[in-house]
Amino acid sequence: MKDYKILMLNPPFKNYYSRQSRSPCVTKSRTLYYPYYLAYATGALENKKFEPKLIDAIARKWSETDLLEYAKKGKFDFIVLDSSTPSIFNDLKIAEQIKKELPESHITMVNTHVTNLPEWTLNQTKALDSVCIGEFDNTIVYLAETLSKEKALETVKGIAFKKKDRFIHNGSGELIKNLDELPFVSEIYLRHFGEKQIKEYFYASINWPEIQLLTARGCQHNCSFCNIPMKNSYRARSTSNVIKELKYIQENMPFLNEIMFEDDTFPMKKDRTIELCNAMIDNKIKLTWSTNARVNTDFETLQKMKQAGCRLVCVGFETPTQNVLNNILKGQTKNMQLEFKKKADKAGILVNGCFILGLPNDTSETMQATIDFAKFLNPNTAQFYPMMVYPGTTAFNWAKEKGFILTEDFSKWITKEGLHTTTISRPELPKEETIKWANKARLEFYGKNPKYWLKMAKQVAKNPKEGIRILKGGKELVKHLGKSVLSDDAKVKK
Repeated sequence: MKDYKILMLNPPFKNYYSRQSRSPCVTKSRTLYYPYYLAYATGALENKKFEPKLIDAIARKWSETDLLEYAKKGKFDFIVLDSSTPSIFNDLKIAEQIKKELPESHITMVNTHVTNLPEWTLNQTKALDSVCIGEFDNTIVYLAETLSKEKALETVKGIAFKKKDRFIHNGSGELIKNLDELPFVSEIYLRHFGEKQIKEYFYASINWPEIQLLTARGCQHNCSFCNIPMKNSYRARSTSNVIKELKYIQENMPFLNEIMFEDDTFPMKKDRTIELCNAMIDNKIKLTWSTNARVNTDFETLQKMKQAGCRLVCVGFETPTQNVLNNILKGQTKNMQLEFKKKADKAGILVNGCFILGLPNDTSETMQATIDFAKFLNPNTAQFYPMMVYPGTTAFNWAKEKGFILTEDFSKWITKEGLHTTTISRPELPKEETIKWANKARLEFYGKNPKYWLKMAKQVAKNPKEGIRILKGGKELVKHLGKSVLSDDAKVKK
C-alpha cells in the first residue's frame, strides 16, 4: 500500500533518552535502547504490504525542526508516536507540531503510559486522534487498514479516542497468539537503520555493537514496581523461528559483538530454555548473547545457557532485606540471591545486578545493607536506582494512596538532564535522601571498591572487547562519580 504513508516515530527528546527502558531516562552510562516494540509493529505493517518509515529521532540526534521538515516532506497519512511517562508532555508537544504541519494526518500514541492513562492523555491535546491500549502490533495494522479505507474508528479494537468530546474506549489490543508471524526485528533494524545507526545504540553491560530482540513476550511474575507492558501474558516464539533469526544475524550482521535477548525473563520455562539452547548448539550458532533472568534459575539451565553462548544475565536483586522484598512482591529471598550468584559464577556467566534504594520499608540500615550486599556479590556491572513508580503499577497505586507522590507533573519524574530521580517522599525518607542513597551506592560500588576494578582488569586482559564496553560506558559514569566526590550529593544522614 505505497499510497498510504505511515511514519513510525520515536520522537526527539533529550540526548540518549530511552523510552523503551523499563525505567525510561538518560542513564549515567550512556545506554541507549532500541525502540524494539515500535520496530516489531513496523514489521507487522510490512507483513500487510504497507511501507512504513521507522525513524528513531533520538538515535539520529534530530531536533524538532529536523523532524518537522522530514514529516512535512513525507506527507504522512498516519503517524505512530512512541511515548513514556517522563517524556509524555514533550511527546504531546511533538504531536501538536506535526498536526500543525499535517492537519489531515491521523496521529496515534503507543506504549505503557497511554495504555494506563488513555483518557488523561487524550484530554491533554486535540492533536492526538487516538491512543493504543496494550500490545499494539495488531492494533496498528487494524488502525492503518481502517483509516486507509476511511472506515469508522469504532470498529478498531485496542484503541481509545474522543468523538465530540466523548471518550470512547474500544478495549485492550489483541495479543499476538503466534509470535512467529512477526518478521525478524534484526532485519527491520538493518533495513531501516543500517549499520551506522545500529552502532549508535549501546547497552553498558553488553559488548558493543549490539542489538536487542525478543524470543518471548510477557512475564508470569508481578513485581510491584515493574513497568513492563505485558505482565501475565507469557508467549514464546518457536525454537525454529528464533534459530532462523540467529542464522540471519550471523550471516548478515558480522559487525555485531553481542545480542541482548530483551525477554522480560528469558529462562521463564526451563524446558523451552534448554530446547532453545540445544538448538543453538546443534545449529552451530556462534553468537555471544546476554539476557534477563531471575534468581530462581537453576544451575542446569545456566550451564546450558553458557554452552549456547550466554555471556551475562541481568538480574533484579533489588535488596537483600526480606520484609522489603515481600513488600514489592519479588518472590525471592537473600539465600536464593546468594545461591544464584554462586551458580552463575560456577557456570561461567557474568551478572549485571540491579538494586533499588528507597523501597517500601527501606531504612538507612536496610539501604546500607543493600550497598554492602552489592559489593559482596561483586557483579560484573551494577545499577542503583532510586525507587520509581509508574502509572499502572502496584507501587504507583500504593504511593498515591499513601500520599507519597510529590507531583504528577510527569516532566519532573526525571531531572533536567533526563537522569533518574524519584517522586516518592516519605516522612521518614524524603526524596532528596533517597537520591543521595542511590548516589552513595554507585560511589561505593564503583569509586571505592578496588576488588571490582581488579576483576575488570583481569576481564579486559582476557577479552579486549570488554575494554571497549568499559571505556564507552565508563567515560560517562566517571563524570557522575566525580560529581559525587566533589559535592554533597552522596552524603546521607547518619
